[in-house]
Amino acid sequence: MDPHSVESTLPQQRGRKRRRRRRQPGEPPRGLYLLPHLLTTGNLFFGFYAIVHAFVGDPEKAAQGIILAGFFDALDGRVARLTRSTSRFGVEYDSIADTVSFGVAPAMLAFSAGNLQVLGRPGWVMAFVFTACGALRLARFNVSPGRYKGRFEGMPSPAAAGVVATTMWFVTYLRDTGVSFAVPEWVVAGGMAALGLLMVSGIPYRSSKELDLRHSFGTLVLVVIALVLVIVEPSVTLFTIAVFYAFSGPVEWLFRRATHRPLERMPEPAPGESSQG
Repeated sequence: MDPHSVESTLPQQRGRKRRRRRRQPGEPPRGLYLLPHLLTTGNLFFGFYAIVHAFVGDPEKAAQGIILAGFFDALDGRVARLTRSTSRFGVEYDSIADTVSFGVAPAMLAFSAGNLQVLGRPGWVMAFVFTACGALRLARFNVSPGRYKGRFEGMPSPAAAGVVATTMWFVTYLRDTGVSFAVPEWVVAGGMAALGLLMVSGIPYRSSKELDLRHSFGTLVLVVIALVLVIVEPSVTLFTIAVFYAFSGPVEWLFRRATHRPLERMPEPAPGESSQG
């Protein structure tokens, strides 16, 4: 090969590389594409943090780790949409992180703090049911987000994990205030199995995307009040919100069935069209 021809093509190749690196007008900086993945990594970190503290017998920090993981999980998808950096990789990475933080970590917390080892095999099997249902719920969501407009199909795994974490935090708060009581191990095990079944059920749950803070003054006032209460007494407020949301799905579903008021269904995808959301 002629060395002069090689040398003449090098500037053209460098020019093409430089052109590929140029950012289009209105396109966000390239560094922002990493931000959603960093937030997902924060979710995964706090899930691992919760597992470690559940293992060493510090349930309060384990519960706080799950709550912080939920905070990061709520941010990563929104940031990805704002920066227009959604990708298949991000979807898969988020699901893996969610399985750890909202599937394994809550089960470990319940098994440790709920003393489920005294039940023998049924104890860890009930905890595993929660983990398995959480993984199945996440896999189903990746394939099909739901049948109804503005609703999740089944209880979201972060919400189910939030019930476990806030319940632990609330029980710790009661004991710190002098209210001493014991929760039977079978109640903890049954509660974990029930939460797992809610995740894989077809019961519709409201999505946070339905909150209209710009056009609904009443909704905005309720959100502000909730934030103030979280700041004043987070353990009580978050527990109340988590339990209310857990019961809201079945209660609304039964109410709609009794009053014959079905939800609006999502349009069916066209033949050959992917249902991935």
